[in-house]
Amino acid sequence: MRMPTYEYECLKCGRVFEIRQRISEPPLAECDVCGGQVRRLLSAAPFILKGKGWYVTDYPSESRKKALQSEKSSEKPADKPADKPADKPAGKSTDAKTASAPASPPATKPD
Repeated sequence: MRMPTYEYECLKCGRVFEIRQRISEPPLAECDVCGGQVRRLLSAAPFILKGKGWYVTDYPSESRKKALQSEKSSEKPADKPADKPADKPAGKSTDAKTASAPASPPATKPD
């Protein structure tokens, strides 16, 4: 069984410390170092976010889905021209090589 961690502050020495206690236990009354009066502090409860669904992109609304689709469609044309210029110089250099290469005699069919 897990016990919660409580944070205390000593009013005499100013020491702040944590202690694990059951919920049913009474709060501490005195500091174990100096014997001064202690008070329980309020602190934020820790929690951990696990799994999907914590980000806006995990469960997009209809308007978000449309925006994502338009972003994807606008990116595709931009990517294609970038690919084609790279292909064109390679094609031209291949054409240049075949143009400068000596022509081979045509293949003859056996009769």
